Amino acid sequence: MKSASLAQIRKELKTLSREEVAELCEKLIKYKRDNKELLNYLLFESINEDAYVDAIKEDVSEAFAATNTRGFYLAKKSIRRALRIANKYIKYSDQPETELDVLLHFCEELKALDINFKRSKVLLNLYERQLVKINDVYSD
Repeated sequence: MKSASLAQIRKELKTLSREEVAELCEKLIKYKRDNKELLNYLLFESINEDAYVDAIKEDVSEAFAATNTRGFYLAKKSIRRALRIANKYIKYSDQPETELDVLLHFCEELKALDINFKRSKVLLNLYERQLVKINDVYSD
């Protein structure tokens, strides 16, 4: 997913009221590294959450497509990268439905991967942790 340019973000900020800008800035304070991506989500992506979820799923699928399945070590690194991508975008959206959809997609992609992850304790634990997260989100 590409972020909007700084000029586009500035233009969009000028169209908002002071209260809306203050609210956005309060949310922005929480994050240090990904400020531009968070602001991009708040200004442009939060309007259409379904399209945002689809874009996240596409990014996760691309990360899984690039996974090297010849060995567990390299597969583990690639799978963790896909999970980092998913979690990075999940934290922007405070909606549990988004987290649920993305984590379910991650688990489906992991199961569809051309590797028996149940033979690796690390990958099995990673998968089970995601299932626990899904259950926690679903139960709330």
